[in-house]
Amino acid sequence: MRTPRIPRRTLLAAGAATAAATALPATAATAAPTLPNGTSADKVLVVGMDGLRYDRIDAANAPALKGMMANGTFGTSLLYANPMAATSSGPGWSTISTGVWPDKHGVKDNAFAGKDYARYPGFLARLAQVRPALSTYAAVDWKPLDAQGTVTAGADAKLVLDGDRDGYVGHDATIAAETESVLRDQNPDVVFAYFGQTDIVGHNSGAGSQAYLDAIAVQDGYLGRLHAAIKARPSYAQERWTVIVATDHGHLDAGGHGGSAIEERRTFVLAQGPGIAAGARPQDTRLVDVAATVFRQLGIAPDPAWGLDGRPVQERSTDPFEALRPALAPRVDETGIPAAVTGFTRTPPSGWSVANNAMGTGGVTEWRGWSFTTDEFWSRTQRDQSRELNVRSRGIFAVADSDEWADKAFSGPYDSTLVTPAYDVRGASRVTLAFTTLYRQEGGQTAEILASFNGGTPTRVKAYTTDVLSQPQSVTLTVPANATSVGFRFRYTGANNWYWVVDGVTVTAT
Repeated sequence: MRTPRIPRRTLLAAGAATAAATALPATAATAAPTLPNGTSADKVLVVGMDGLRYDRIDAANAPALKGMMANGTFGTSLLYANPMAATSSGPGWSTISTGVWPDKHGVKDNAFAGKDYARYPGFLARLAQVRPALSTYAAVDWKPLDAQGTVTAGADAKLVLDGDRDGYVGHDATIAAETESVLRDQNPDVVFAYFGQTDIVGHNSGAGSQAYLDAIAVQDGYLGRLHAAIKARPSYAQERWTVIVATDHGHLDAGGHGGSAIEERRTFVLAQGPGIAAGARPQDTRLVDVAATVFRQLGIAPDPAWGLDGRPVQERSTDPFEALRPALAPRVDETGIPAAVTGFTRTPPSGWSVANNAMGTGGVTEWRGWSFTTDEFWSRTQRDQSRELNVRSRGIFAVADSDEWADKAFSGPYDSTLVTPAYDVRGASRVTLAFTTLYRQEGGQTAEILASFNGGTPTRVKAYTTDVLSQPQSVTLTVPANATSVGFRFRYTGANNWYWVVDGVTVTAT
């Protein structure tokens, strides 16, 4: 919740860098700003719906959203939680706009302290740098999206309706009407429109209420109008439009967010447009993928120096762990995971193996040695132990979790090794193992990576002794003369300590 204030509406017209802000009474009509003429046949509309919990859409009268689900790609995922960032609007919209996680963009809560938009600008600001001829527009009514430079920075024209989201009504309707006018009557290339009533109603009535479903229905109507405005454009047949809808965080059934509950962490990216599969329900999408999808649909290849964490929604994980999805099972010994949630298997993918010959007996079945699991299943085991920080894993990942294993009577140590297939290195001089990891260190716990050329004795090539909180990792080795293959092992030992996550494993020989 934010401190209520008397609402006023501010219209910022074209030439945002030099235009003066004009304060208008809340009931006064405003004309849509005049944009420069667009230059691209590839065009993108991004619609932000604040605090919209995706699992409530099915129960709502939402034909526009459901139509996009049928005709586009609907990816769902979970957010971080503290200490990375709160499940609040500041971090959420920063993540959507910049395409990087809070440990990069620096926004941890709604104070915006530590923001680093200079290094990680929002996608409109990035477009102003790399494709200044594009015509861009943004309409918002939560002031930090403008005043903090979160979303509107770089826009050629913007509509900013002033006031806190806890003291007014009617702004969504104004944003819808004026964005509709821009889409129908002008020639923008990229548009961002923000609707906040779902969050207001979520706070006031809870996400489990009929009022929340009614708010979704109203916003869905606005989305339908924006779709219709696009299709009514005289040049529509010659254009290639992408529409993206996303939210910044979820809501509790009783209302509220900011914490680590699954309901607060729920987010989605829904996209429809050229090259985006119809009816797809990927489970490896992340909130950082919005900006990357915008760039992809405009034909812009991101510079690696931008440091994006996201990727376009049409790009699927090639991780071998994803092949395990049909094998995922419901809980066995865990009690905090709903029985309907499937999300673990101890059977590795083809070519991989798990060596548990030194593993103790007993313990929680789900975590006896390396297991393969999902964010929702694993993070439900115990909140606020940094499992929520596993943001750079996608879909299914491997985890060795001695902490959860030890929640049931056990005997002996936790000692388990994840073994990769053998990779061809013939003719190569170097080989690089790359992956993402979340690792927490405690006591005598150990985590090491070993390499074996031509099936020989494994040799340690990397060890962890301090926390690594969801970061990309790599190990590059010199290929010995006459070596034809290399295999890697991830060995974790402990005794009721913490855990080690491995995902996105690739091996490249050069």
